[in-house]
Amino acid sequence: MKFEKKLLQGTLIKRYKRFFVDIKHQNRTITAHCPNTGSMLSLLKAGNKVWFSESDNPKRKLKYTLQIIEVENKLVGINTHLTNKIILESLKAKKIQCLSKFTEIKPEVKFSNNTRFDFLISNNKEKCFLEVKNVTLVREMNTAEFPDAITSRGTKHLMELIEAKKKGYKCYLLFLIQREDCKLFKIAKDIDVDYNNAFDLAIKNEVKILCYDCKLSAEEIIINNQIFYEK
Repeated sequence: MKFEKKLLQGTLIKRYKRFFVDIKHQNRTITAHCPNTGSMLSLLKAGNKVWFSESDNPKRKLKYTLQIIEVENKLVGINTHLTNKIILESLKAKKIQCLSKFTEIKPEVKFSNNTRFDFLISNNKEKCFLEVKNVTLVREMNTAEFPDAITSRGTKHLMELIEAKKKGYKCYLLFLIQREDCKLFKIAKDIDVDYNNAFDLAIKNEVKILCYDCKLSAEEIIINNQIFYEK
């Protein structure tokens, strides 16, 4: 997924009120939108290099959007709004091997009164719901973790995937790791016990788990290697 324009570089000053970040850029302070509602644990150290986009839309309240943070010389994509765009591009290009048999792709499909899944993918024989989660957290070397904060919404999605599986759908949960420095993925059990329990239940009910990392630059973010998860 290519950015419309090459990202601008600055230095993180602080994040506040969840959706705002102050960035030092060319000897001035600018305020940018932070498109990530998570805790962004371990990412928000003042002085970290950041990359951000600039919008030409005059109706936007904030002209800039934070996209990437550098942590210990590693780039981390924090924009959760890009996650589904990256996966949609990857599905169309058949870059996710086990899902390449599905020929029809429908984003944001309603499953129940309270739930929409990110994708319904299908062919002449099967229908499959695909839910996608963005991952940024690393606390142990080379190991990505999710979630970085308690996520009742994420737990609900797991339970709904189980229900969809019982109704005859194939079901996949894909964790997109927007960084390049990970070889393993695991659930952050200490951060959200309920999510971990729901995840284990989903596995028992044959919800399939996929994990992929990304390649990041100031020009684009693209899906990269499949990452194995640690049970």
